[in-house]
Amino acid sequence: MSCNSCSSDINSIPKGCKSNGSCGTGDCEKLSVFDWLSNMSLPTGQKPLNIVEVRFKNGRKHFYKNQDNLQISIGDIIAVEGNPGHDIGTVSLVGELVKVQMKKKGIEKESEEIKKIYRKASQKDIDIWQAARAKEYETQFRGREILGRLGLKMKLSDVEYQGDGNKATFYYTADDRVDFRQLIRDLASAFSIRIEMKQVGLRQEAARLGGVGSCGRELCCSTWLTDLRKVNTTAARYQQLSLNPQKLAGQCGKLKCCLNYELDTYLDALNGFPKQDIILKTEKGDAVFVKMDIFKGLLWYTYKENRSKWYKLTLEQVQEIIAANKKREQVASLEEYESELIEETKVDFENVVGQDSLTRFDVPKRTKKSRNKRKNQQRGNQNKPNQNQKPKVAGSQKQKPNPNQQKKAANTTGNNKTANAKPQGNRPNRNKKRRPPRKSANNTNKE
Repeated sequence: MSCNSCSSDINSIPKGCKSNGSCGTGDCEKLSVFDWLSNMSLPTGQKPLNIVEVRFKNGRKHFYKNQDNLQISIGDIIAVEGNPGHDIGTVSLVGELVKVQMKKKGIEKESEEIKKIYRKASQKDIDIWQAARAKEYETQFRGREILGRLGLKMKLSDVEYQGDGNKATFYYTADDRVDFRQLIRDLASAFSIRIEMKQVGLRQEAARLGGVGSCGRELCCSTWLTDLRKVNTTAARYQQLSLNPQKLAGQCGKLKCCLNYELDTYLDALNGFPKQDIILKTEKGDAVFVKMDIFKGLLWYTYKENRSKWYKLTLEQVQEIIAANKKREQVASLEEYESELIEETKVDFENVVGQDSLTRFDVPKRTKKSRNKRKNQQRGNQNKPNQNQKPKVAGSQKQKPNPNQQKKAANTTGNNKTANAKPQGNRPNRNKKRRPPRKSANNTNKE
Protein backbone atom coordinates (compact mmCIF):
# COMPACT_ATOMS: atom_id res chain seq x y z
CA MET A 1 0.00 0.00 0.00
CA SER A 2 1.08 3.58 -0.50
CA CYS A 3 2.57 5.83 2.13
CA ASN A 4 0.25 7.96 4.22
CA SER A 5 1.88 11.19 3.01
CA CYS A 6 2.53 10.23 -0.62
CA SER A 7 -0.69 11.41 -2.28
CA SER A 8 0.13 12.14 -5.91
CA ASP A 9 -0.59 15.41 -7.69
CA ILE A 10 -1.77 15.88 -11.26
CA ASN A 11 1.70 14.92 -12.54
CA SER A 12 1.60 11.60 -10.61
CA ILE A 13 4.47 12.73 -8.37
CA PRO A 14 4.18 11.87 -4.67
CA LYS A 15 3.88 14.95 -2.49
CA GLY A 16 5.17 13.41 0.72
CA CYS A 17 8.73 12.11 0.48
CA LYS A 18 9.28 13.71 -2.98
CA SER A 19 11.33 10.71 -4.10
CA ASN A 20 9.05 9.95 -7.06
CA GLY A 21 8.16 6.46 -5.93
CA SER A 22 11.61 5.21 -4.97
CA CYS A 23 11.76 6.01 -1.24
CA GLY A 24 13.61 3.77 1.19
CA THR A 25 10.44 2.34 2.72
CA GLY A 26 9.58 0.58 -0.51
CA ASP A 27 5.88 1.40 -0.09
CA CYS A 28 5.39 4.34 -2.43
CA GLU A 29 4.69 2.13 -5.42
CA LYS A 30 1.59 0.04 -5.83
CA LEU A 31 1.76 -3.69 -5.14
CA SER A 32 5.17 -3.68 -3.45
CA VAL A 33 6.49 -7.13 -2.47
CA PHE A 34 8.61 -7.95 0.57
CA ASP A 35 11.45 -10.28 -0.36
CA TRP A 36 11.55 -12.57 2.66
CA LEU A 37 14.10 -14.83 0.94
CA SER A 38 16.71 -12.11 0.48
CA ASN A 39 18.82 -13.21 3.47
CA MET A 40 18.76 -16.90 2.58
CA SER A 41 21.46 -18.53 0.47
CA LEU A 42 20.69 -20.90 -2.38
CA PRO A 43 21.45 -24.63 -2.18
CA THR A 44 24.85 -25.79 -3.37
CA GLY A 45 25.12 -25.98 -7.13
CA GLN A 46 21.98 -23.97 -7.90
CA LYS A 47 22.33 -20.81 -9.94
CA PRO A 48 20.27 -17.71 -9.12
CA LEU A 49 17.40 -16.83 -11.42
CA ASN A 50 18.40 -14.29 -14.06
CA ILE A 51 14.89 -12.83 -14.41
CA VAL A 52 13.78 -9.72 -12.51
CA GLU A 53 10.46 -7.95 -12.13
CA VAL A 54 10.37 -4.30 -13.23
CA ARG A 55 7.70 -1.78 -12.27
CA PHE A 56 6.51 1.11 -14.44
CA LYS A 57 3.87 3.79 -14.06
CA ASN A 58 0.72 3.03 -12.04
CA GLY A 59 1.82 -0.44 -10.97
CA ARG A 60 2.39 -1.88 -14.45
CA LYS A 61 4.91 -4.72 -14.11
CA HIS A 62 6.83 -6.91 -16.56
CA PHE A 63 9.60 -9.52 -16.40
CA TYR A 64 13.03 -9.01 -18.01
CA LYS A 65 16.09 -11.23 -18.43
CA ASN A 66 19.43 -10.23 -16.98
CA GLN A 67 21.59 -11.75 -19.69
CA ASP A 68 24.72 -9.76 -18.81
CA ASN A 69 24.55 -10.80 -15.11
CA LEU A 70 24.43 -7.25 -13.83
CA GLN A 71 24.45 -6.62 -10.06
CA ILE A 72 20.81 -5.57 -9.70
CA SER A 73 18.90 -5.11 -6.45
CA ILE A 74 15.42 -3.94 -5.56
CA GLY A 75 14.96 -0.20 -6.17
CA ASP A 76 17.53 0.16 -8.96
CA ILE A 77 16.53 2.16 -12.04
CA ILE A 78 17.39 0.25 -15.20
CA ALA A 79 16.99 0.61 -18.96
CA VAL A 80 15.11 -2.27 -20.59
CA GLU A 81 14.10 -3.22 -24.10
CA GLY A 82 11.13 -1.31 -25.52
CA ASN A 83 9.05 -1.41 -28.68
CA PRO A 84 10.81 0.40 -30.26
CA GLY A 85 13.74 1.97 -28.38
CA HIS A 86 14.22 1.49 -24.64
CA ASP A 87 12.17 2.11 -21.53
CA ILE A 88 13.09 3.10 -17.98
CA GLY A 89 11.71 1.23 -14.98
CA THR A 90 12.37 0.41 -11.33
CA VAL A 91 13.28 -3.07 -10.13
CA SER A 92 10.51 -4.31 -7.82
CA LEU A 93 11.54 -7.94 -7.19
CA VAL A 94 14.57 -10.22 -7.67
CA GLY A 95 15.48 -13.73 -6.63
CA GLU A 96 13.38 -16.83 -6.13
CA LEU A 97 10.13 -14.98 -5.49
CA VAL A 98 10.09 -14.04 -9.17
CA LYS A 99 9.30 -17.68 -9.94
CA VAL A 100 6.20 -17.46 -7.79
CA GLN A 101 5.03 -14.32 -9.59
CA MET A 102 5.67 -15.85 -13.00
CA LYS A 103 3.75 -18.98 -12.06
CA LYS A 104 0.89 -16.85 -10.78
CA LYS A 105 0.64 -14.98 -14.08
CA GLY A 106 1.21 -18.08 -16.22
CA ILE A 107 4.49 -17.00 -17.85
CA GLU A 108 7.16 -19.54 -18.70
CA LYS A 109 10.90 -18.90 -18.36
CA GLU A 110 11.54 -19.30 -22.09
CA SER A 111 8.56 -17.19 -23.15
CA GLU A 112 9.02 -14.57 -25.87
CA GLU A 113 7.22 -12.03 -23.70
CA ILE A 114 10.30 -11.78 -21.48
CA LYS A 115 12.58 -9.12 -22.94
CA LYS A 116 16.13 -8.28 -21.92
CA ILE A 117 17.79 -5.66 -19.74
CA TYR A 118 20.15 -3.22 -21.46
CA ARG A 119 21.98 -1.53 -18.59
CA LYS A 120 21.59 0.40 -15.38
CA ALA A 121 20.13 3.80 -16.12
CA SER A 122 22.62 6.66 -16.29
CA GLN A 123 21.90 10.20 -15.19
CA LYS A 124 21.20 11.20 -18.79
CA ASP A 125 18.62 8.41 -19.11
CA ILE A 126 16.94 9.52 -15.89
CA ASP A 127 16.80 13.15 -17.03
CA ILE A 128 15.16 12.19 -20.34
CA TRP A 129 12.72 9.92 -18.50
CA GLN A 130 11.69 12.63 -16.04
CA ALA A 131 11.28 15.17 -18.85
CA ALA A 132 8.99 12.75 -20.72
CA ARG A 133 6.95 12.12 -17.56
CA ALA A 134 6.52 15.87 -17.10
CA LYS A 135 4.76 16.15 -20.49
CA GLU A 136 2.10 13.54 -19.78
CA TYR A 137 -0.49 15.87 -18.24
CA GLU A 138 -0.27 18.41 -21.07
CA THR A 139 -0.42 15.63 -23.66
CA GLN A 140 -3.55 14.20 -22.06
CA PHE A 141 -5.21 17.63 -22.01
CA ARG A 142 -4.48 18.29 -25.70
CA GLY A 143 -5.50 14.75 -26.61
CA ARG A 144 -8.93 15.32 -25.09
CA GLU A 145 -9.30 18.50 -27.12
CA ILE A 146 -8.58 16.52 -30.30
CA LEU A 147 -11.13 13.89 -29.24
CA GLY A 148 -13.78 16.57 -28.77
CA ARG A 149 -13.05 18.04 -32.18
CA LEU A 150 -13.38 14.67 -33.90
CA GLY A 151 -16.53 13.79 -31.95
CA LEU A 152 -15.43 10.27 -30.99
CA LYS A 153 -17.38 8.51 -28.23
CA MET A 154 -14.43 7.49 -26.12
CA LYS A 155 -12.79 8.69 -22.92
CA LEU A 156 -9.05 9.31 -22.67
CA SER A 157 -8.13 8.32 -19.11
CA ASP A 158 -4.33 8.30 -18.99
CA VAL A 159 -1.16 8.86 -21.01
CA GLU A 160 2.17 7.10 -20.40
CA TYR A 161 5.44 8.07 -22.13
CA GLN A 162 8.19 5.59 -22.81
CA GLY A 163 11.52 6.13 -21.06
CA ASP A 164 13.27 7.48 -24.16
CA GLY A 165 10.40 9.91 -24.95
CA ASN A 166 9.83 8.55 -28.48
CA LYS A 167 6.55 6.76 -27.81
CA ALA A 168 3.36 7.45 -25.84
CA THR A 169 0.61 5.03 -24.91
CA PHE A 170 -2.92 6.46 -24.68
CA TYR A 171 -5.28 4.51 -22.40
CA TYR A 172 -8.97 4.96 -23.20
CA THR A 173 -12.38 3.49 -22.38
CA ALA A 174 -15.29 3.16 -24.80
CA ASP A 175 -18.63 1.40 -24.76
CA ASP A 176 -18.69 0.59 -28.47
CA ARG A 177 -16.12 -0.03 -31.15
CA VAL A 178 -14.36 3.20 -32.18
CA ASP A 179 -12.54 4.00 -35.42
CA PHE A 180 -9.60 6.06 -34.18
CA ARG A 181 -7.39 5.94 -37.29
CA GLN A 182 -7.84 9.65 -37.91
CA LEU A 183 -7.20 10.27 -34.21
CA ILE A 184 -3.80 8.55 -34.40
CA ARG A 185 -2.80 10.71 -37.35
CA ASP A 186 -3.80 13.89 -35.56
CA LEU A 187 -2.00 12.89 -32.37
CA ALA A 188 1.17 11.88 -34.22
CA SER A 189 1.26 15.20 -36.10
CA ALA A 190 0.54 17.19 -32.94
CA PHE A 191 3.23 15.58 -30.72
CA SER A 192 5.67 14.16 -33.30
CA ILE A 193 5.96 10.84 -31.49
CA ARG A 194 4.88 7.25 -32.01
CA ILE A 195 1.29 6.70 -30.79
CA GLU A 196 -0.16 3.52 -29.34
CA MET A 197 -3.84 3.24 -28.34
CA LYS A 198 -4.77 0.76 -25.62
CA GLN A 199 -8.32 0.11 -24.47
CA VAL A 200 -8.89 -0.72 -20.79
CA GLY A 201 -11.98 -1.64 -18.82
CA LEU A 202 -13.72 0.50 -16.27
CA ARG A 203 -12.15 -1.41 -13.39
CA GLN A 204 -8.65 -1.02 -14.87
CA GLU A 205 -9.30 2.68 -15.35
CA ALA A 206 -10.25 3.10 -11.69
CA ALA A 207 -7.13 1.14 -10.69
CA ARG A 208 -4.89 3.45 -12.68
CA LEU A 209 -6.49 6.70 -11.58
CA GLY A 210 -7.13 5.74 -7.94
CA GLY A 211 -9.62 7.31 -5.58
CA VAL A 212 -11.46 6.90 -2.28
CA GLY A 213 -14.27 4.41 -1.86
CA SER A 214 -17.49 4.64 0.12
CA CYS A 215 -15.72 3.00 3.06
CA GLY A 216 -13.39 5.99 3.39
CA ARG A 217 -10.24 4.15 2.30
CA GLU A 218 -8.26 4.06 -0.93
CA LEU A 219 -9.63 1.84 -3.67
CA CYS A 220 -8.62 -1.79 -3.34
CA CYS A 221 -7.85 -2.05 -7.05
CA SER A 222 -5.37 0.84 -6.84
CA THR A 223 -3.55 -0.37 -3.71
CA TRP A 224 -3.36 -4.16 -3.37
CA LEU A 225 -5.99 -5.95 -5.45
CA THR A 226 -4.53 -7.57 -8.57
CA ASP A 227 -7.14 -10.14 -9.53
CA LEU A 228 -10.20 -8.21 -10.72
CA ARG A 229 -12.81 -10.95 -10.67
CA LYS A 230 -16.29 -10.70 -12.08
CA VAL A 231 -18.97 -9.67 -9.59
CA ASN A 232 -22.61 -10.70 -10.02
CA THR A 233 -25.79 -9.57 -8.32
CA THR A 234 -26.16 -13.09 -6.91
CA ALA A 235 -23.39 -12.21 -4.44
CA ALA A 236 -25.60 -9.44 -3.07
CA ARG A 237 -28.61 -11.77 -2.92
CA TYR A 238 -26.72 -14.38 -0.92
CA GLN A 239 -25.72 -11.69 1.59
CA GLN A 240 -29.33 -10.45 1.90
CA LEU A 241 -28.45 -6.99 0.54
CA SER A 242 -30.95 -4.70 -1.14
CA LEU A 243 -30.39 -4.53 -4.88
CA ASN A 244 -29.79 -0.79 -4.93
CA PRO A 245 -27.36 0.03 -7.78
CA GLN A 246 -26.30 3.31 -6.19
CA LYS A 247 -25.06 1.54 -3.05
CA LEU A 248 -23.67 -1.58 -4.71
CA ALA A 249 -21.69 0.27 -7.43
CA GLY A 250 -18.14 1.48 -6.89
CA GLN A 251 -16.17 4.36 -8.37
CA CYS A 252 -15.89 2.54 -11.68
CA GLY A 253 -19.67 2.21 -12.02
CA LYS A 254 -19.52 -1.59 -11.74
CA LEU A 255 -20.45 -3.73 -8.74
CA LYS A 256 -18.03 -3.40 -5.85
CA CYS A 257 -15.24 -5.96 -5.72
CA CYS A 258 -15.67 -6.22 -1.93
CA LEU A 259 -18.96 -8.07 -2.46
CA ASN A 260 -16.86 -11.18 -3.10
CA TYR A 261 -14.79 -10.88 0.08
CA GLU A 262 -17.33 -12.45 2.50
CA LEU A 263 -19.29 -14.45 -0.06
CA ASP A 264 -17.71 -17.80 0.89
CA THR A 265 -18.58 -17.24 4.56
CA TYR A 266 -22.20 -16.56 3.70
CA LEU A 267 -22.39 -19.61 1.44
CA ASP A 268 -21.09 -21.83 4.24
CA ALA A 269 -23.61 -20.38 6.68
CA LEU A 270 -26.51 -20.91 4.24
CA ASN A 271 -25.94 -24.65 3.97
CA GLY A 272 -28.22 -25.37 6.95
CA PHE A 273 -31.01 -23.01 5.86
CA PRO A 274 -34.04 -24.22 3.88
CA LYS A 275 -34.73 -22.96 0.40
CA GLN A 276 -36.59 -19.69 0.15
CA ASP A 277 -39.27 -21.03 -2.19
CA ILE A 278 -40.53 -23.59 0.37
CA ILE A 279 -44.09 -22.84 1.58
CA LEU A 280 -45.04 -23.54 5.19
CA LYS A 281 -48.54 -25.09 5.42
CA THR A 282 -50.57 -24.29 8.52
CA GLU A 283 -54.23 -24.59 9.50
CA LYS A 284 -54.55 -20.84 9.25
CA GLY A 285 -53.12 -20.75 5.72
CA ASP A 286 -49.94 -21.04 3.68
CA ALA A 287 -46.93 -18.95 4.72
CA VAL A 288 -44.15 -17.71 2.43
CA PHE A 289 -40.60 -16.55 3.09
CA VAL A 290 -39.87 -12.83 3.55
CA LYS A 291 -36.29 -12.40 4.83
CA MET A 292 -33.67 -13.94 7.10
CA ASP A 293 -30.81 -13.12 9.46
CA ILE A 294 -28.14 -15.65 8.59
CA PHE A 295 -25.79 -15.39 11.55
CA LYS A 296 -28.55 -15.06 14.17
CA GLY A 297 -30.48 -17.98 12.70
CA LEU A 298 -33.80 -16.11 12.35
CA LEU A 299 -36.33 -16.20 9.52
CA TRP A 300 -39.46 -14.15 8.85
CA TYR A 301 -42.59 -15.60 7.23
CA THR A 302 -46.00 -14.18 6.42
CA TYR A 303 -49.33 -15.56 5.27
CA LYS A 304 -50.23 -15.37 1.62
CA GLU A 305 -53.72 -14.05 2.30
CA ASN A 306 -52.67 -11.55 4.97
CA ARG A 307 -49.25 -10.03 4.44
CA SER A 308 -49.68 -7.20 6.92
CA LYS A 309 -47.70 -8.95 9.67
CA TRP A 310 -44.42 -10.84 9.62
CA TYR A 311 -43.75 -13.69 12.03
CA LYS A 312 -40.24 -14.25 13.35
CA LEU A 313 -39.17 -17.87 13.71
CA THR A 314 -35.93 -19.62 14.52
CA LEU A 315 -34.20 -22.01 12.16
CA GLU A 316 -35.13 -25.01 14.36
CA GLN A 317 -38.81 -24.02 14.32
CA VAL A 318 -38.86 -23.69 10.54
CA GLN A 319 -37.18 -27.06 10.11
CA GLU A 320 -39.73 -28.60 12.48
CA ILE A 321 -42.62 -27.19 10.42
CA ILE A 322 -41.07 -28.42 7.17
CA ALA A 323 -40.58 -31.89 8.64
CA ALA A 324 -44.24 -31.94 9.72
CA ASN A 325 -45.38 -30.85 6.26
CA LYS A 326 -43.39 -33.67 4.68
CA LYS A 327 -45.43 -36.07 6.81
CA ARG A 328 -48.59 -34.40 5.47
CA GLU A 329 -49.27 -32.77 8.80
CA GLN A 330 -50.27 -29.15 9.30
CA VAL A 331 -49.25 -27.10 12.30
CA ALA A 332 -51.74 -24.84 14.05
CA SER A 333 -50.40 -21.39 13.20
CA LEU A 334 -47.26 -19.31 13.15
CA GLU A 335 -48.46 -17.28 16.14
CA GLU A 336 -47.91 -20.23 18.45
CA TYR A 337 -44.32 -20.67 17.31
CA GLU A 338 -43.63 -16.96 17.58
CA SER A 339 -44.99 -16.88 21.15
CA GLU A 340 -42.48 -19.56 22.14
CA LEU A 341 -39.60 -17.38 20.98
CA ILE A 342 -38.20 -15.59 24.02
CA GLU A 343 -35.46 -13.08 23.44
CA GLU A 344 -32.90 -12.70 26.18
CA THR A 345 -31.44 -9.25 26.57
CA LYS A 346 -27.68 -9.42 26.54
CA VAL A 347 -25.69 -6.89 28.49
CA ASP A 348 -22.93 -5.64 26.25
CA PHE A 349 -21.19 -3.60 28.96
CA GLU A 350 -21.10 -3.16 32.69
CA ASN A 351 -20.83 0.03 34.70
CA VAL A 352 -17.75 -0.72 36.75
CA VAL A 353 -17.76 2.71 38.37
CA GLY A 354 -21.35 2.46 39.55
CA GLN A 355 -21.87 6.17 40.00
CA ASP A 356 -21.77 7.78 36.57
CA SER A 357 -25.01 7.96 34.64
CA LEU A 358 -25.26 8.21 30.87
CA THR A 359 -27.96 10.87 31.21
CA ARG A 360 -26.18 13.05 33.73
CA PHE A 361 -25.59 15.76 31.16
CA ASP A 362 -29.15 15.75 29.79
CA VAL A 363 -30.56 17.94 32.59
CA PRO A 364 -29.76 21.62 31.89
CA LYS A 365 -27.48 23.27 34.38
CA ARG A 366 -29.21 25.81 36.64
CA THR A 367 -27.54 29.16 36.88
CA LYS A 368 -27.24 31.33 39.97
CA LYS A 369 -29.69 33.82 38.50
CA SER A 370 -32.44 31.21 38.14
CA ARG A 371 -31.87 29.97 41.68
CA ASN A 372 -32.23 33.50 43.10
CA LYS A 373 -35.39 34.08 41.08
CA ARG A 374 -36.90 30.86 42.41
CA LYS A 375 -36.08 31.87 46.02
CA ASN A 376 -37.72 35.29 45.60
CA GLN A 377 -40.87 33.65 44.26
CA GLN A 378 -41.01 31.33 47.25
CA ARG A 379 -40.63 34.23 49.68
CA GLY A 380 -43.40 36.16 47.94
CA ASN A 381 -45.75 33.21 48.16
CA GLN A 382 -45.10 32.88 51.88
CA ASN A 383 -45.88 36.57 52.54
CA LYS A 384 -49.11 36.50 50.51
CA PRO A 385 -52.24 35.62 52.48
CA ASN A 386 -54.32 32.66 51.40
CA GLN A 387 -57.06 33.84 49.03
CA ASN A 388 -59.36 30.94 49.95
CA GLN A 389 -59.24 31.82 53.65
CA LYS A 390 -61.64 34.65 54.67
CA PRO A 391 -60.34 37.25 57.14
CA LYS A 392 -61.77 37.26 60.64
CA VAL A 393 -63.41 40.41 62.07
CA ALA A 394 -64.33 41.34 65.62
CA GLY A 395 -67.29 39.49 67.00
CA SER A 396 -69.21 36.91 65.11
CA GLN A 397 -69.52 39.04 61.96
CA LYS A 398 -67.52 37.75 58.95
CA GLN A 399 -66.34 40.23 56.39
CA LYS A 400 -65.45 39.29 52.83
CA PRO A 401 -61.99 40.49 51.84
CA ASN A 402 -61.46 42.87 49.01
CA PRO A 403 -59.36 41.21 46.24
CA ASN A 404 -57.40 44.43 45.75
CA GLN A 405 -56.16 44.22 49.31
CA GLN A 406 -54.42 40.90 48.58
CA LYS A 407 -51.89 42.45 46.16
CA LYS A 408 -48.49 43.30 47.56
CA ALA A 409 -45.31 44.42 45.82
CA ALA A 410 -42.40 41.90 45.76
CA ASN A 411 -39.72 44.54 46.25
CA THR A 412 -40.51 46.88 49.15
CA THR A 413 -39.33 50.47 49.10
CA GLY A 414 -37.94 52.56 51.95
CA ASN A 415 -41.46 53.49 53.21
CA ASN A 416 -42.79 50.63 55.31
CA LYS A 417 -46.30 49.64 54.37
CA THR A 418 -48.38 47.57 56.71
CA ALA A 419 -50.64 44.75 55.68
CA ASN A 420 -53.75 46.77 56.66
CA ALA A 421 -53.00 49.67 54.28
CA LYS A 422 -55.95 50.83 52.22
CA PRO A 423 -55.82 49.46 48.70
CA GLN A 424 -56.02 51.72 45.70
CA GLY A 425 -58.75 51.44 43.15
CA ASN A 426 -62.53 51.36 43.09
CA ARG A 427 -64.41 49.04 45.44
CA PRO A 428 -66.65 46.64 43.54
CA ASN A 429 -70.39 47.20 43.84
CA ARG A 430 -72.20 44.79 46.11
CA ASN A 431 -75.98 44.33 46.40
CA LYS A 432 -75.85 43.44 50.07
CA LYS A 433 -75.10 46.21 52.54
CA ARG A 434 -72.42 45.47 55.01
CA ARG A 435 -72.87 46.23 58.69
CA PRO A 436 -70.23 48.28 60.49
CA PRO A 437 -68.07 46.31 62.89
CA ARG A 438 -69.28 46.19 66.50
CA LYS A 439 -67.21 48.23 68.90
CA SER A 440 -65.82 46.39 71.85
CA ALA A 441 -63.24 46.96 74.48
CA ASN A 442 -61.02 44.20 73.10
CA ASN A 443 -60.98 45.65 69.59
CA THR A 444 -57.48 47.06 69.08
CA ASN A 445 -57.59 47.47 65.27
CA LYS A 446 -56.56 50.84 64.08
CA GLU A 447 -57.43 52.31 60.80
